[in-house]
Amino acid sequence: MSDVAHADHGHAEHPKVPYFLIAGALFVMTVITIAVSYVNLGKMGNVALALFVASIKASLVMLFFMHLKYERKTLIIISLVPYGLALILLLALFPDIVFG
Repeated sequence: MSDVAHADHGHAEHPKVPYFLIAGALFVMTVITIAVSYVNLGKMGNVALALFVASIKASLVMLFFMHLKYERKTLIIISLVPYGLALILLLALFPDIVFG
């Protein structure tokens, strides 16, 4: 084996990630989102539920597929800034989506 394969690039070791389990959860939440779209909860209810499920799915992707669960706190904070900005944008546009 080469020395490059064993080089430490500042990454912390983390336990094995259950990728298929997380992917299955994402698939189930996608099916739930589609199924609930056929239920009339009112426009605001449907949009709020869809955004809630989407935020859970985004969190799973960020935590496990982007490995943020195992990173240092500084990197997590840096990564959450765009997530927060997207949340502000969604909340700002929510009235246009619901009442537009």
